[in-house]
Amino acid sequence: MMKILALTLTVFVILSPSFASPTKVALGAACDAKQLQPCLAAITGGGQPSGDCCAKLKEQQPCLCGFSKNPAFAQYVSSPNSRKVVSACGVPYPSC
Repeated sequence: MMKILALTLTVFVILSPSFASPTKVALGAACDAKQLQPCLAAITGGGQPSGDCCAKLKEQQPCLCGFSKNPAFAQYVSSPNSRKVVSACGVPYPSC
C-alpha cells in the first residue's frame, strides 16, 4: 500500500508543473474595466474606435460577460454603439 501511495505522489509531483502552465496561460490578463477607457469616446459618441481601443478590447474580451453583468458597466456593454465598436475591432459580441 505504501509503494502505491509513494508512486502516486511521485507521479503527481512530476506532472505538477505541466498542470500549472496552462492555468496561468488560461487566466490571461486580469479583468479591469479601466483598461477599456480608450473605447469610451467611441461607445458614448458613436465614432470609430482607436487602435488602442481595439487592442484593449481584445485583451479584455474574456471579461465582457462579467462587465455586462455589473450594473456600473452594463449600460456601456449593451449599448448599440458598443456593438458597433466591438464589430469594428473584429471582436465577437459576447453571448452571455
